[in-house]
Amino acid sequence: MPTTLEAPKVESAKAPTLPSTNHTPKPYAGPSAEQVLAIRKQFLNPGLFLYYKKPLMLVEGKMQYVWDDTGKRYLDGLAGIVTISVGHCHPHVVAAATRQSETLQHSTTIYLHPNIGEYAEKLASKLPGDLKVCYFVNSGSEANDLALLMARLFTGNYDVIALRNAYHGGNASGMSVTAHSSWKFNVPHSFGVHHALAPYPYRGPFGYDDRDAGKKYADDVKNLIEYATPGKVAAFIAESIQGVGGFVEFPQGYLKHTYEHIRAAGGVCIADEVQTGFGRTVTHFWGFETQGVIPDIVTMAKGIGNGAPLAAVVTTPQIAGVLTQKIHFNTFGGNPVVCAMGKAVLEVIENDNLQQNALKLGGHILSGLEKLKSKHKVIGDVRGKGLMLGVELVKDRATKEPAKAETAQVLEVAREMGLLLGKGGLWGQSIRFAPPMCITKADADFILEVFDAAFSKL
Repeated sequence: MPTTLEAPKVESAKAPTLPSTNHTPKPYAGPSAEQVLAIRKQFLNPGLFLYYKKPLMLVEGKMQYVWDDTGKRYLDGLAGIVTISVGHCHPHVVAAATRQSETLQHSTTIYLHPNIGEYAEKLASKLPGDLKVCYFVNSGSEANDLALLMARLFTGNYDVIALRNAYHGGNASGMSVTAHSSWKFNVPHSFGVHHALAPYPYRGPFGYDDRDAGKKYADDVKNLIEYATPGKVAAFIAESIQGVGGFVEFPQGYLKHTYEHIRAAGGVCIADEVQTGFGRTVTHFWGFETQGVIPDIVTMAKGIGNGAPLAAVVTTPQIAGVLTQKIHFNTFGGNPVVCAMGKAVLEVIENDNLQQNALKLGGHILSGLEKLKSKHKVIGDVRGKGLMLGVELVKDRATKEPAKAETAQVLEVAREMGLLLGKGGLWGQSIRFAPPMCITKADADFILEVFDAAFSKL
C-alpha cells in the first residue's frame, strides 16, 4: 500500500524538506499512472500537453499540498495554473458545494435562484466605481469573448488594441487578442486586432531604470491608434500582470496613460484579471488597482471559484445594457453550485486574512529570490507582486539569451524535491510561481531552499 513520503529523496544530504502536515491522504487504489497515460493517449486529444519527462498523476489535494498516486506529497507552487486561490478542497468551499449539490444542482438564468443574485452582490462589492453588473460564464476565454462583444456593441467601433506577449484564451476571439505565436493556430482570426509593444521592462526598450517607461510604452498605443486603426477603437484589453507571458509586471503609469489614449479614441478599457484577481497581488484586491486605474469592463476566472468552472464579466450598467439588443444566454453561467462556491471563496479570503498572508509571505519570497539572483548568474530577472512571482532565466545576462533548457531542468529538479512550478514566456524561459494564498512561513522557506538547490544543480 502506498505511503506518504514527507521528504522526497534527492542527492544532497541537506535536501529541502517539506513542512509537516496534519492531513493523511486516502490510500490510492485506482489505475496506475502508466495505465492512465495509455488511456489518455488512446481516447484524449493529442493536443493536450503534459509537464515533466515522466508525467505526474495527482490524486488528492488539501490546502497548499497535493499527492500523487504513489503517496508522494508536493507543495503546489502553481496552484493548478493560478486557479486554487484559497487551498485545495478548502472545507468551507467544499461544504458550500455539497449543500447546494444535495439540494439543486442546476438551474439556468431563465428561472430565479437566490445564489446567483447573492453572489453577484458580494462580488460587485469588491469592485470600485460603477463596476456593478455581473454576467457569469464558465471560463476566462468565454469571459474575454463576451467582454469584446460588449465593447464593440457599446462603442460602435470594431478595432481592438491588445499587447504583445499577452494571453487571453484559446477560443477564436481569445486567440485573436493573444500575442504568442505558440498559442495561435493558422486559421482566420485577429480581424481588427492590433498588438502594441509589450510594457516589458526586462526585455523591452524602456527598462527598470527609466522613470518614464510607463508613459513611453503607452505612447506606442497612441501611435498604433493613429497609424493602424480608423482613429477610433472599440477596446483595449490587457492582463494586469501578464500571466502566460512570464508574470510580467507593467511599469507604473502604463495603464493610466494607455487608458487615456483609448478613451480619447472612443474605446473602453478591459482588465483581464483571470490570473491577477482576488487578492493575489496583495496590496489591492485587483491587479489593475496597483496601477491606480478603473477599467470599464473586468474579466475574471480561475481563482474566482478555486477550481470550479466559473468566470465572470463585470461592467457598468450602461455597457451591460447592450446585451438587451438581442438574445444572449449561457446555459451553465450562474449555476447554483458554482455560485455557492464562488461566494464561499470570497468568504474564505476575508475570514482567513489570505490577502494579508499573501502580502507578508510574497514579500518574504521575493526578497529571498532577489538574494538568489545575486548568487546564481542564470537568473536574469525577478519580478511580480504578492504570490504571483516570475523568475526569468538567461544563458547570459548581457545578451539575455533565453535559458529554455535550464528552466525546464529547474522544474524537473524542483518536482523531485516536492515543489511544483510553472513556466511561461515565448521561449519557456520564465519560472512562474503562484501558490495557493494559504501557504505558511515554513512553506515559503522551503520554496526558497528548493530554488537555491535547483539553481545550484545547473
